[in-house]
Amino acid sequence: MSQAEVFIIESLDFEDEKAQRFEGRIISDILAMSGKTCAYYYIRTKRELAAILKQFSSSKYRYLHLSCHGGGNCLHTTLDRIPFSEFGEMTAPHLDKRRLFISACSVATRTFADQVMPGTGCYSILGPAEEIYFSDAAVLWASFYHVMFRADSTAMRYDAIKAKAQEVANMYRVRLTLFDHHSTGSKPYRMKQITPQKEPQ
Repeated sequence: MSQAEVFIIESLDFEDEKAQRFEGRIISDILAMSGKTCAYYYIRTKRELAAILKQFSSSKYRYLHLSCHGGGNCLHTTLDRIPFSEFGEMTAPHLDKRRLFISACSVATRTFADQVMPGTGCYSILGPAEEIYFSDAAVLWASFYHVMFRADSTAMRYDAIKAKAQEVANMYRVRLTLFDHHSTGSKPYRMKQITPQKEPQ
């Protein structure tokens, strides 16, 4: 039986490591304080990512959180670049009936979704639609998971994800993009842009 828990994989550059900008570790610690049984792995290479994705599959955890850098059409581990197309191939056996949360600047795009959503059975992808400071990313994701699990500790539904993502987008003034599996139309997914609502005057 699958479990409503978060499996975190993190990979940073050497500058971030030196500055101790371990966003994923912070999120893991906060989830633990909330009573969640989070898994956290730090990696530096594409080969390690492939191995840890197998661990994710066997864990039966439903939610994969990937914290890394990105640019162009690639994700970055500490030592490797992974084109979106290759990342889609790597994750295809592991995302069926699961959700992906990606903390990488400006990666949650149609180009990324085109490589990850089709044929994987992935329920949804949520990530920032713009560059985001480390301090904002860490508290944004911690807040998102906190309000999601406080509302329902056993499941994440699309409507709830959309609503809670809007709440944290408003709070931290960050644009997010949400993709969810949807079989109608020209693509096997639909895209929802989540922009901060105007603050009260």
